[in-house]
Amino acid sequence: MSEQPLLLLTPGDINGIGPEVTLKALEKITLKLPLVILGSRTVYQFYAERCDIDFKGGKTIQDLNEATEPGVYFFNTFPEAAELVPQPGELTIEAGKQSMMAIEYATKVCTSRPSTAMITGPVSKEAVNKAGYHITGHTEYLAEKDDNPNYVMMLASSLLRVVPVCTHVPISEVSKRITKDAILNKLVVLNQSLKKDFGIDVPRIAVLGLNPHAGDGGVIGREEIDIIQPAMQEAAKLKIHCEGPYAADGFFASKRYAYYDAILAMYHDQGLIPFKTLTFNGGINFTSGLSFIRTSPDHGTAFGIAGLNRADYGSMREAIEMAQYLVKRRKS
Repeated sequence: MSEQPLLLLTPGDINGIGPEVTLKALEKITLKLPLVILGSRTVYQFYAERCDIDFKGGKTIQDLNEATEPGVYFFNTFPEAAELVPQPGELTIEAGKQSMMAIEYATKVCTSRPSTAMITGPVSKEAVNKAGYHITGHTEYLAEKDDNPNYVMMLASSLLRVVPVCTHVPISEVSKRITKDAILNKLVVLNQSLKKDFGIDVPRIAVLGLNPHAGDGGVIGREEIDIIQPAMQEAAKLKIHCEGPYAADGFFASKRYAYYDAILAMYHDQGLIPFKTLTFNGGINFTSGLSFIRTSPDHGTAFGIAGLNRADYGSMREAIEMAQYLVKRRKS
């Protein structure tokens, strides 16, 4: 394959809002690279007509090497269902299968061609699992296929960046996953990404506690004393500037996040609830630490409003813009 930098966009579940927000975002973006949508053009034409979006562009190609100039292209990774008609709001096995076939193809390309960035549309984990793919999320799947255990799931916006130590795991397992090594690993990868991908010479990272009130000196749990602080001390020896552990509620309520380049949360909802509350439709998901670039919008399939022309495209726009920025930065 040619080493022309590319953006590969996986549609996500075609019965959700992925195609709609993609069309709306592309109306507002100046593409500096070829963007290849790994799906059928007929799906996007369906949503363009249904949501009254003026969409005339997009060339269907048979080979990625045909995508040579900035613009929109379509490459169908699910040819046996090329004319699959979307069913907005419905959970179907066919849509789950199609969404994962696109991700599988994009992953193969990206792992062999690091100049390619992947932008993933929202999938339904239920539909994907019913289609025979047993995964907990994009992030874990991509890390496994990249043979890379050292990654972080970063939620990023112009306001803040949040990384959880535990991603898609049951809350009953969180305390078992909070180890000194896990925290130190995330701090190392996060620190490197802030330097490499975002150009921050000396990143400042805030670390949240696990327990209410960050343990209150051991009164409400000792994880902060026995695990989190020792991990931070090891990070400091590696010249990683991190502070905390902070009580999560007071940290966000006082807007202390404004003083840091990133926040390390202990588990998914601890970091993502405040992030999405503060930046919803303006934030993106970036999987840092992989050999290639992967971004996505920070929302799900939103089946309840699919095809109703009510979906906000802001997060998808940011995901595409961020992918373009990161490709340019890594290339330089």
